[in-house]
Amino acid sequence: MPGIAIVGLQWGDEAKGKIVDFLSGSFDIVARYQGGPNAGHTVYYKDTKLIFHQIPSGILHPNTKVYIGAGCVIDPVVFATEIENLKNLGIDYEKRIKVSYKAHLILPTHRLLDVSIDDKRRDKIGVTGRGIGPCYEDKHGRKGLRVENIERREFKEKVTENMKRHYEILGIHPQNLEEEVDAFIKKALLLIPFITDVSLELSKEVKNKKVLFEGAQGTFLDIDHGTYPYVTSSNPIAGGVFSGLGIPPGSIEKVIGVAKAYTTRVGGGPFPTEAEEKVASLIRETGNEFGSTTGRPRRCGWLDIPMLRYAGVINGVNGMAITKLDVFDDFEEIKVCVEYKVNGKRIDTYTPLISEKNIEPLYATLKGWKQKTHKIRDFDVLPKNAQKYISFIEKETGIKVFMVGVGEKREETIITPYFSL
Repeated sequence: MPGIAIVGLQWGDEAKGKIVDFLSGSFDIVARYQGGPNAGHTVYYKDTKLIFHQIPSGILHPNTKVYIGAGCVIDPVVFATEIENLKNLGIDYEKRIKVSYKAHLILPTHRLLDVSIDDKRRDKIGVTGRGIGPCYEDKHGRKGLRVENIERREFKEKVTENMKRHYEILGIHPQNLEEEVDAFIKKALLLIPFITDVSLELSKEVKNKKVLFEGAQGTFLDIDHGTYPYVTSSNPIAGGVFSGLGIPPGSIEKVIGVAKAYTTRVGGGPFPTEAEEKVASLIRETGNEFGSTTGRPRRCGWLDIPMLRYAGVINGVNGMAITKLDVFDDFEEIKVCVEYKVNGKRIDTYTPLISEKNIEPLYATLKGWKQKTHKIRDFDVLPKNAQKYISFIEKETGIKVFMVGVGEKREETIITPYFSL
């Protein structure tokens, strides 16, 4: 029974967490294939706002198991905090969380390295400071610690060795290294009941269970296919599912791409449709566009159709979820970029080769609807101009819209006539 993958089609922060949360109740398993606690999936549980950085939000559904794959990096401190939150909410989680023994561990010193390295860069990436990049660097440099190391005798020795190495790079002489190591190990030990071989288990489960695959970040933050070097350290695209979880090709039947009704990004890097500050500020305040991990204000701009076309191709997208349509409820007019002009030539599909210095977005202008939409649950009841906006996106991208988000809460979602699982 091939699964469904949920991928971000922009620079992350597309409200994938809400879409996953909305769909999870229809699935037996939700599996995370890449990323770490640099992503924040914001969902609501019984009117309580929750931000999941490490554990898939599907855990909120009582009959759903969640898997964290080898392609992920795990901060035991963050993981322990989220476990405590689940416990306080009275959620039964003990037998429903599975963590790959192959996933890598984020050490406290990875966080320090993350900030220090970016501060010294001339072209700042704008990292979250969660230690993700340095952890992946250690992984690919074959110096990292995996979850499996937690149960080995030499774990304390290895943690101490790695943290010492990091401190030497930073030029810091720690006064209480042993205490830091012991505090980290105390949190790491909490992972033990959840450790398993995710690849083997999931390869069996996917044959007869409904599986939802989720990633962090978005297509244009992909380390290989994004706006390099302003990217994350892993592969958020749909292809990352197979390597990140260690499951066979053919495990995915459908890919649902998630995009906001506009575009945002955090940190440095190109942003062709970034709006002037007056408009950007209005979108930011109305859409609460502040990082769920860092609290940083996001850069905001108009929807970029060439980006969605590109992301649709490399992810093999079968349908889209358009989120935060309600942010435009009070807009008189809405701009949509449909093409670029690059060195005098018109281009209809984004490519990371395009420099932000020689690109001119070409816009279509659509009429707003000046009506509140957050209580609407039927696509046909949406204001006509809101329906036209969605239809315009479908026509320009060639991808049908399956779902429309009109608010932050799970129930503030519209299923369109094209929806199917």
